[in-house]
Amino acid sequence: MSILGVGGSRGTRVLITGGAGFIGSHLVERLADDGARITVVDDLSTGSLENIRLVQSKIQLITAELGHVLLEKRLSMDDYDFVFHLSANSYIPPSVENPRFDFEANLHSTFMILEAIRKASKPPRLVNASSAAVYGNPARLPIHEIDPTVPISPYGVSKLAAERYVHVFADIYGLPANSLRFFSVFGPRQKKQVVFDFFRKLKEDPTHLEVLGDGTQARDFAYVTDVVDGLILAATAAPGRGEAYNLASGNTYTIADLVEACCRLCGAKPQVTYTGHVRPGDADKWIVDISEFRKIGFAPKVMLNEGLTLIKKWFDGLGRP
Repeated sequence: MSILGVGGSRGTRVLITGGAGFIGSHLVERLADDGARITVVDDLSTGSLENIRLVQSKIQLITAELGHVLLEKRLSMDDYDFVFHLSANSYIPPSVENPRFDFEANLHSTFMILEAIRKASKPPRLVNASSAAVYGNPARLPIHEIDPTVPISPYGVSKLAAERYVHVFADIYGLPANSLRFFSVFGPRQKKQVVFDFFRKLKEDPTHLEVLGDGTQARDFAYVTDVVDGLILAATAAPGRGEAYNLASGNTYTIADLVEACCRLCGAKPQVTYTGHVRPGDADKWIVDISEFRKIGFAPKVMLNEGLTLIKKWFDGLGRP
């Protein structure tokens, strides 16, 4: 799966916002290794230069907030064949604590990049990173793209509104664009969320593990390299008429399943304490139908246990020279 050749003799030109972040850096590495000409915009508020260290000499990096870059007209969308918009607040708790920050990071930045693309003489193809949070507590399981979207957090609201802007700009202005609804993405470089938290807690105290909820919460864990495959597929094979796809593994695990798998990998047998409550804005169960994305060729390869093994290897190397 490749986007190369689109740019002809000048090479395929790609803009990745949030390219020093968890998912973005994996996409940057994949496309840089393929020979694409890449520009990354990242203010490094959550991303890291370490994430892109191996390919930094192959890319152009603009270290600045995306909105400022667009306002200062430091980017021309005529210079790109593809835009992957991954820059965002990607975490529910900050959106609950500071909804204005979430609005600026997610919705306003998406609107600004859509406006910039709209004004291009030949608009690049846009893939917008959205979220399962648009569904809130789903009306039915498994979750289909046509199901009601009733967000229960400011984060989910901003992501849904951004999706709708993408759809409207595609419909009215003919922009080639779509959105991908990420579910529980996991992998190396993710220094937050449940998998990293479990490994961190078990390292600090292998005798006791405190877990939010009651263990029955269900999630679909998609490994980051499969998500990168999905991003490239959305850019090259999807219709690009403003549609949104579920991007997940198609396999569901409870938090209790995840606890057991992490403990096994760590060789730990802790006393597990469930708090009985979850964070505001967190949905209870996500069981995902990915048949629409499968129709255009999506085929996840890395299942939970293999992915956890790869993350544990990365986690064990943190802090080493």
